[in-house]
Formats: sequence, structure tokens, C-alpha cells
Amino acid sequence: MQIFRHFPLSSAPAAIAIGNFDGMHLGHQALLRQLIAYAQTYRIVPAVMTFEPHPREFFAPQNAPARLASMREKLEYFAEFGVQRVYVQRFSQAFAAQSPATFMQVLRQQLNANVVMVGEDFCFGAKRAGTVQTLVEHGFNVIPLPEVQLNGERVSSTLVRDALAAGEFAKAHTLLGRTYSISGKVVHGAKLGRQLGFPTANVHMRHERPALTGVYAVKLNDLPAVANLGVRPTLEGIPKLKLEVHVFDFSGDLYDQHVHVQFLHKLRDEMKFSGLDALKAQIAADVVQAREYFQPGSAS
Repeated sequence: MQIFRHFPLSSAPAAIAIGNFDGMHLGHQALLRQLIAYAQTYRIVPAVMTFEPHPREFFAPQNAPARLASMREKLEYFAEFGVQRVYVQRFSQAFAAQSPATFMQVLRQQLNANVVMVGEDFCFGAKRAGTVQTLVEHGFNVIPLPEVQLNGERVSSTLVRDALAAGEFAKAHTLLGRTYSISGKVVHGAKLGRQLGFPTANVHMRHERPALTGVYAVKLNDLPAVANLGVRPTLEGIPKLKLEVHVFDFSGDLYDQHVHVQFLHKLRDEMKFSGLDALKAQIAADVVQAREYFQPGSAS
């Protein structure tokens, strides 16, 4: 898969799906399956255009939605589906101010878009003036994807965020078609967990606004574990988001490995304790509770 952070001239015609693709839920997956099928039928290149940062992060960072996936995670999903080219458009003031005509010129002349696939509510250009109808009126072959409904609800990134924030992991799993996970590289930390008797893998977060915080029963690369995702309010210093995972009965070396942490069950919210002794006692209780979750017949 080729990844472009600019728009080179392309001689090969392409089918291009456009969107943020945050979380890669069932609606996104339906769009990508349609993209791949069309590209195979007409023997053209399946491509995706996505944006970084999310437009709402650019315009109103203080009110931006939680991130479901980092750019690396999105790229991994694109590769799994068989996308051959990904255009990562930096969302900037200059890009936001582009006219719909300029954006369509890029699609036609630089990316050689044979067909454009977007959601029915897709808008583009300055002040969101361009719509699906605009593309059609300018001669583009457009395949809009209808909303994907599940149990009477429109599948969306917002619905996934709400489910994760509420600890409704079964619902999130249904909306995503898989267990929600966060991936990242294991990096060195302060080794405090080791001092407390619970060594942790510190997973570097690529996004600072996760859809969930707290203490969870998780799996790290299929190994049962307990994880804290938050700012560690008991400890002094400037609060910084951390994902710390204690893998049960594990003594290997995970440093510098890229790992996937699957979130399975919420144990509690993050709390501030009176000191390290109280924190250690609560971690021990969390480990017991998480181990019970993984007992046969106990997980739900």
C-alpha cells in the first residue's frame, strides 16, 4: 500500500473513497468493501483520501470528539481491506478555504478519480459548500453510500464513542464488528508499577483524546491483563495521559514492540488515592477482579 501526504499526478484511474474513517465501524467497512469490489470489477486502483487532523479538531479543538483510532491504526485497517493508495490530506486553514471547484480539480486532474465514493451527507470545500449533488453536476461518477442501520440506530463514530464511554463493550463490538483496541509502541516509563509489585507495559498513545478512561480487563496481544488508561491522579506532576498494562504471570520483554490492547470489561473509573499504599492495595484488588473476569464462564 502506498501512502501519500501530497497529491502527485496519477496516470492510473482510481476509485476513491473519501472520509475521516475514525474507528473503522461497520459503515466504514461497507464503504471500503464497495470500493474494493468496484475497483476489481473495472480494474482500477482502490484508493482512500482521509484527513489529519480531524476537521473538528482543527476548527474547535476544545470541543473535538474523542479519537477512536490513530492514523497508524487507520492505515493498518486500510491495508487489511486491500486499499492500494492512501492520500493523507493535512487539514489546514488553506485546505479549509479551498473552493469546491479547486477540490474537484484535484480529484479529476491529479488523482484521476474514475469514481468517488462518499457518505450521503458528504460536504467539501469552503463553508462546506460542495455536496454529493455538486460532484454529480460536475460530471463525477459518484456512489453515495446509504446509512448503515443497526437495531434502528445509524452506525456512526459518535455511537461507538458513546458506547465505549458508557462501558458498553458488547454494543461497541457489534458496531465495530470487532473488539475495540488501542495499539502503540511499548516505551520505558518511571518503573513505578514494578516498585509496587505490578510491572506494567507503558503503551505510547498516538492520540490524547481517547474515547474511554478508567481501569479495564484487557488483552495485550491476546495475553490477559489489567490496564489503566488515564492521567494517574494519585501521582504528583503534570497530568499526562498514559495507557499502562499489567500482564498476568508474564516476565518477558515488551519494550519497543508494537502491541494491541483489546478493551473487554470496565472495572472502575480512575480514582485519586491518599498515597502509594492505598494505590497498591487498589491495584491488587483490580488484578483479582480482572483475573476473575477471565475465569471460564465469568467473562461477559
